[in-house]
Order: sequence, then structure tokens, then C-alpha cells
Amino acid sequence: MSAFLASLQACKLAANLLALAPHAQRLLALAAIADALEVQANLPESPLLLANAEDLACAQADGLAPAMLDRLALTPARLRSMAADVRNVAALPDPVMALLDEFTRADGLKIARHRVPLGVLAVIYEARPNVTIDCAALAIKSGNGAVLRGGKESNRSNQALAALVQNALAAAGLPPHCLVVLPAGERAELVDLFSHSDLLTVVIPRGGPGLHRYCKEISRVPVLSGGVGICHLYWHASADAAGALAVVENAKVQRPSVCNALDVLLLDMQIAAQTLPNIVQQLARAGVRFRLCDKAYAIVKSQLEESDPVSFAAVDLAGLEDFATEWLSLTLSIKLVDGPSAAILHIQAHSSGHSDGLLAADPQIWSDFSQQIDSAAIYHNASTRFTDGAELGLGAEIAVSTERLHARGPMGLNELMSSKWIVQGQYHTRR
Repeated sequence: MSAFLASLQACKLAANLLALAPHAQRLLALAAIADALEVQANLPESPLLLANAEDLACAQADGLAPAMLDRLALTPARLRSMAADVRNVAALPDPVMALLDEFTRADGLKIARHRVPLGVLAVIYEARPNVTIDCAALAIKSGNGAVLRGGKESNRSNQALAALVQNALAAAGLPPHCLVVLPAGERAELVDLFSHSDLLTVVIPRGGPGLHRYCKEISRVPVLSGGVGICHLYWHASADAAGALAVVENAKVQRPSVCNALDVLLLDMQIAAQTLPNIVQQLARAGVRFRLCDKAYAIVKSQLEESDPVSFAAVDLAGLEDFATEWLSLTLSIKLVDGPSAAILHIQAHSSGHSDGLLAADPQIWSDFSQQIDSAAIYHNASTRFTDGAELGLGAEIAVSTERLHARGPMGLNELMSSKWIVQGQYHTRR
């Protein structure tokens, strides 16, 4: 038997034990993970941060894009944030065997439905070592095993984090193989992993569209896809200008390398001449570059080319694909639209179904928008950056699903559960 297959089988057996472990024991493991992360954050020469520094140096030498380098980087502040997320997950109610509903039939037959773990989760992701901890925390809390495979760029970081988690599991008296972190390799190696439908319950890819397509094409295990964002905000003429600009800047600038960052701003034609130059000037100061439709470009050119050449230098005319691109960087596409109907049609045609929003004071516009935009998360006068398990009260997330079956939006504890019926009788028989 190969070491690879042995590790999968060990994870399956460990997951069965974890599902039966008392909640208090699972909480001990989570507390140990959070404590260890905080220790690493405070060490002058943290082995974890040194491993991450090696990953970063190799990734920079290989020409990894700035957005991916940002995702890859661990800092003391990020380790403390990861520890806080683990503690938030720990504080949530225990989902294992939670009662969903119950009733007693007229003949005395008692029927109940309870939550149970899915089994073993296989999560495939790219240069995001924090995902290792999110997945581990959610899997332990929900009684699931987890087989994780990160990108080659984060291999050293992920292995260091895996050791941290496995030590915490052992300290809590739980089997360390509840979590298996596979070394990164070629995508073709996933064919072998995804053939083990007897050991894995679900595959959850986190990455670009190519990774999602590849997983769906090769996997014999069900695939729950998510995490690809082409996120929109529509700025209606009724919106408060200062408030709307603050939301747009936050959605684009606060962390541009993630899937819930803003990609496309749809601006009402009615207010474009007085609003668009301000948008470009303010966001250009934050380092944003723009891809503008021809009408938007003409307005900015006429007002800023001579008066503010520095801001105008950040502007380019949009190409055919620029309104169907997840930028993951400080790039923003802007298109002028003639009213709400045009904005809604554009979002329906180009959104990935992740996160889309409206900036407007008119309640009827919001009513129409909320009914016609069918994304996993929709926003009214708020940044798309809130599509996050921690921000939406889930503690953390294992992915943001854009599927419609089983789970949609940020996937927290409850989305990692199935259910089973428990029926109790007094030697009942069916007529």
C-alpha cells in the first residue's frame, strides 16, 4: 500500500473517531491551535514565519503575481487574526447531533432529525496558508476529517501549520490524522486523489476558474465549487455620493487580492459627469488602475487629462474581457449604464454569482434589485467585502459556494453537516 493511500485511510478512520468525540475534547484541540498560533506570532524567530518567508522568497523568484504574494504572506498580525478566528469557531454551538426537528405521530412513533458530519472533506486551494487553519478549525468543530492540498507556493507554510494542528489534536487526545496535509505537486496527481470515492465525501476547490473546471472534469467524488468572484456594485443616481464612494473604495482597496473584492462598478449615466472624475481621483491615490467603457473614458479624458494628468495616467480604455474578469488586484472596471434595468441585465450576464450590490436610497430600486439579482450574497449600501464566514457570523469559512445545491455562500459549520433520521418506536409495524 502506498503512503498516500495509507494517509487517506488513516484520515477516514480518524474522522469516524472525531465524530464521536465529546464537544469538550474538540474544544481543547481548537484552544491548543489558537494558543500555538499566538505563540508563533510572538516568537522573535518563529519557525512558522520563517517557513513562510522561504515560500515568499521562492514565489517572488518565480514571478508570482503581487495579488498571490499577498495571499501567501503570513505576518504576526495575520497569525493573531487566524487565532481569533479559531476561537470564534470554538465559541459557536456544537453542530454534531444538533436537533433539526422532531415530532411524534398519532400512533406514538417518535421521529427526529439530527445533524451529522459529512465525513472527510478534500479541500484544494492555492497560495492561501490561512485556509489550512480555517479548514482545520471548521473540520474539528464539525467532527469531519480533512485532506488538504495547497499550492506549491505555500508548501512549507502548510506543512508547518499541519504539524501545529496535529500536535494540538494529539494534546487533546484526538487522532492527529483527522487532518492530512498533502504535499503540493502537479495537478495531474489530483486524478488519483479524486478517485477515492470510498474515502472522501466531497471535494471543495478554492482557486481560479481553471482549477474548478479541472476538479469537476476529473473527480469521482462530488465537487462543491466556489470562491470565484466577479463582483459588482451598481451606483444609482439616488445614492449618497460620499457614502457610495466610501463603499466603493473599501470594496476595491481594503484587500484587493480576495474573491469578494470589487471588480466592476456600474455607474448611473445620469450622474456620471459629476461623479466619475471624483471616483477616479480618489481611488487612483490608493493605487487603483481603471478599465473604462468608451463613454466613461471620454468623460474622464475631457475633465482630467489636463487638470489632473497623474490620475488620468491610471485610466485605460476597457477591452472585451474587462467586464468579465476577476482582477484580484488594484484594477477596477467601470461601465456607465442607463438606469437600473441596464445594470441588472449586465450583472445577470457577467456575474459569477458570488457577491453583487446596489448603492441607492430609493427603496423601490432595492426591491427590484434584490428580487432580480440571484447571487450568493447581495448588498444594499454595503461593501462586498462582507462575504466572509467570520463577518457573517459563521466564525470562519471553508469556501464561498456559488453552487445552488447543498450550500450557498460562505460555508461554515452547518454547511459541513448532513443529517440523519432517528426513529423510535414500541415495536411499531407499518400497515
